[in-house]
Amino acid sequence: MAESKDLLQVLWSGADVLRGKMDANEYKTYLLGLVFYKYLSDSYLAKVYDLLNDEEPENLEDAQKAYEEAMKSDDSEALLEELKDSLHYTLDSDMTYTSILNAAKSNSFNREKLQSAFNRIQESDELFNSLFADVDLYSNRLGTGDTKQSATIADVIKVLEDADLIHAKGDVLGNAYEYLIGQFASETGKKAGEFYTPHGPAQILCRIAMLGQEEKKGLQVYDPCMGSGSLMLSCMHYSKEPDYIKYYGQELMPSTYNLARMNMFLHGVLPENQHLRNGDTLDADWPTDEETEFDVVTMNPPYSAKWSAAEGFKQDERYMDYGGALAPKSKADYAFLLHGFYHLKPNGTMAIVLPHGVLFRGASEGTIREILLKNGSIYAVIGLPSNMFYNTSIPTCIIVLKKHREGRDVLFIDASQHFEKEKKQNVMKEEHIDHVLELYKNRQSVDKEAYLASYDDIEKNDFNLNIPRYVDTSEEEEQIDLKALSSDIENTNKEIKDANASLLGMMGELTFSSDDIKAAMKELINVLKED
Repeated sequence: MAESKDLLQVLWSGADVLRGKMDANEYKTYLLGLVFYKYLSDSYLAKVYDLLNDEEPENLEDAQKAYEEAMKSDDSEALLEELKDSLHYTLDSDMTYTSILNAAKSNSFNREKLQSAFNRIQESDELFNSLFADVDLYSNRLGTGDTKQSATIADVIKVLEDADLIHAKGDVLGNAYEYLIGQFASETGKKAGEFYTPHGPAQILCRIAMLGQEEKKGLQVYDPCMGSGSLMLSCMHYSKEPDYIKYYGQELMPSTYNLARMNMFLHGVLPENQHLRNGDTLDADWPTDEETEFDVVTMNPPYSAKWSAAEGFKQDERYMDYGGALAPKSKADYAFLLHGFYHLKPNGTMAIVLPHGVLFRGASEGTIREILLKNGSIYAVIGLPSNMFYNTSIPTCIIVLKKHREGRDVLFIDASQHFEKEKKQNVMKEEHIDHVLELYKNRQSVDKEAYLASYDDIEKNDFNLNIPRYVDTSEEEEQIDLKALSSDIENTNKEIKDANASLLGMMGELTFSSDDIKAAMKELINVLKED
């Protein structure tokens, strides 16, 4: 735990160098990019030392010296080939983080050298293509003029020196990176919705999607709106075979797509298990080759986004089986849902976060919802607390879907009150998450919390899934004792009369300096007597 805390403190202190020069949505790119570059460079030097000496280096300086010596030998080409085969990239000895750090310490830092290192990694393998494209080392946001801009980057590099990224045990490094992403999401606010799902909803969603699939080796996880990849990566914590999970993800925003790629590496996901794509999920289907159905589908798409809803989509295999209905142009929620559901294996589980409107809106959305319910595809609906997400304060829900299951009942859970209020957001703690999971697994009606609705119940409600129709959370008003109320009123009236009489008595004893004031007071006393 101490090791993790130290790493978090070092990484987060790197943000202090940049904070104030730009907003969090911008400086996260620099810090997360430089952390990832350090990870690649440090891993590279450790691998070099291991190949040369068959042991881990005591420190990176020793590994750097060993690499510099090796590059002067006749075996340098063979060493580089072996490094390229195992790591998919190579670096010149003066392109390593350690070399650039030494330059920063001696005030001879050269941005061109760091950019060359970025370029070398990006050009080494398609896996790293354009990975550092958003880390603009020449941006005016770093300061005015070359000297200040270079000094800012050099300061971040020096701060990150104490981050030991190659000896971080277990999930420490991945969790630290996830922590940074979460912190940036908190600072960024509304812009964070595109890259991060808060811990509570993410854990509920992933734990539900993984139930019954924990033992599966070679599990395939898919998120067509992956953001930073956090939802998919959360699944590894609930798998007995996490090293064999294959991740398939798509993301529209290039900078967020790059963040997801970095996140995969820092969580120790092997290159052959990463299948990530930068693209528009709704515009054209993906994936369409080889694996097209997945064991687990996790999604937190942009809520009520606009899309074309073009007529041609009615012939698209993702949308063609829903009575000719398409999600409306102004609300793509069901377009995302049906895309994910199309890619779900017959025995898999899908969990998606959406606004409550999808539960009850009519027209084409009502048609799609009715067909899903008639097919038994909707397995559960979980209402979450409001103000959970960075990009909206509205309450949202998790919809759980399955294919070809027995029965058409739907479990409704109202978890809207299971949270703690914090500064900016409402937060679901572990006890809240565990309680929701228990309700989900038991799949029984619980007064004011859960209701297992039969298909007949749903049909009688015209396929409206609004949670209050099924889970009654209203509290009975306390019965009023009319006899006691009458007695209280009578006592209150008596107290008022007594107080009035006492006041009139005191007013009658007053003396006045003029006849005018005396007459005015007499008039006031008469008014009070009438009352």
